[in-house]
Amino acid sequence: MSNGTLYDKVWDRHTVTTLPNGQDQLFIGLHLIHEVTSPQAFGMLRERDIDVAFPDRTFATTDHIVPTTPEGRERPLKDDQAENMLSALEQNTEEAGITFYGLDTNKQGITHVVAPELGLSQPGMTVACGDSHTATHGAFGSIGVGIGTTQIRDVLATGCIAADKQKVRRVEVTGELGDGVYAKDVILKIIQDLGVGGGVGHVYEYGGEAIKSLDMEGRLAVCNMSIEGGARAGYINPDETTYEYLKGREFAPEGDAWDEHVEYWESIRSDEDAEYDDVVEVDADGIAPMVSWGINPGQVIEVTDPVPTPEEVPKQDREAAQKAYDHMDVEPGESMQGYGVDVAFLGTCTNGRVSDFREAAKVLEGRSVDDDVWALAVPGSETVRAECEKAGIDEVFREAGFEWRQAGCSMCLAMNDDKLGAGEVCASSSNRNFIGRQGDKAGRTVLMSPAMVAAAAVEGEVVDVREVLN
Repeated sequence: MSNGTLYDKVWDRHTVTTLPNGQDQLFIGLHLIHEVTSPQAFGMLRERDIDVAFPDRTFATTDHIVPTTPEGRERPLKDDQAENMLSALEQNTEEAGITFYGLDTNKQGITHVVAPELGLSQPGMTVACGDSHTATHGAFGSIGVGIGTTQIRDVLATGCIAADKQKVRRVEVTGELGDGVYAKDVILKIIQDLGVGGGVGHVYEYGGEAIKSLDMEGRLAVCNMSIEGGARAGYINPDETTYEYLKGREFAPEGDAWDEHVEYWESIRSDEDAEYDDVVEVDADGIAPMVSWGINPGQVIEVTDPVPTPEEVPKQDREAAQKAYDHMDVEPGESMQGYGVDVAFLGTCTNGRVSDFREAAKVLEGRSVDDDVWALAVPGSETVRAECEKAGIDEVFREAGFEWRQAGCSMCLAMNDDKLGAGEVCASSSNRNFIGRQGDKAGRTVLMSPAMVAAAAVEGEVVDVREVLN
């Protein structure tokens, strides 16, 4: 295709037909399921006596509701609803012949951590999951979309979904990241610049030197939060960094098949003269670590900047800003540095990978968590946990005063035992700071990078991690 973007090429190659309503019937190459959104879909299939069309393209794990302590995982789970959802997933996958990475395996974890590390996510794919953060998989040069229960049913029954093609916005991230600044800061900066609704009707293609310099785990973090910027999906063109990450992983092609795949992956990259619906530039050169001050991921600032005043906020956003000032108990013009924290949470599908724990461990080495802070480290998968333990990273966390847990979504969304209490402030490496997202509606969330979370845990307040490292 001349002047084509990766999005155009992948979409067109997966389009089966155009439906009477104008939508495309899009074939899904990789379908990921978990315990929360899949039971109803399987029930719909049973009612119609329909079998799963492509069980070999569907993979399951359990993440949202699972406890992260060994005693909490004893069956049956103490929470009856959680046990019912997990039991349903076990039964459904067994009956359908779907691979399930359950609690009795060493590969269980968050869907969007497990699939990349197994090599299931590959360039040129369409990836679907009943979870909004399926955009994560775009880091490989694929189209990752979150879907609802009826679409999960459709994928199980037909391997396809009905979908509307989006516009493509190229987000050119220029500059070089300084010490103490990470991929999480890059995506928060993008959302600050473009807004939480900036991507509506679009997918984001991330590029530029700041993106190219990121390793795969950093790229996964950037694409993960595309949905927080309003985009339907986000992706990065595959390159040598992508191929080096994939090679040798369990589901990656081998031998001659590897060479053939790389040739194909190269062909689906956006053409140099690709035509975009929009191109924007975000300058990451010299940015400081980012922190949220409000109640949506667009209400963020560099840690060295003050909380914006109402006059500095666009008129259409001032009502939301006032709600944020009140909920977070912050004053316009104040610094977020010194903002006290009660909980430090490190994990999630955004920042629960080995490199995230490694960078946080650099901050924790030789230091101790503040006596008044509950610090929680939750690997994104059991594979991540094992790798960290092999490298001794877990010992750094334990000695500093963190609880070292088993894999799961944990306090990202509080559908399990890990919850934020009333009035507590959490320094969080998660992706959303909505009211009530982490537990009690009176709880407060401050989004930041893993290294910043570690620094906040040590100091008992929001600090600039660069000052701690220096």
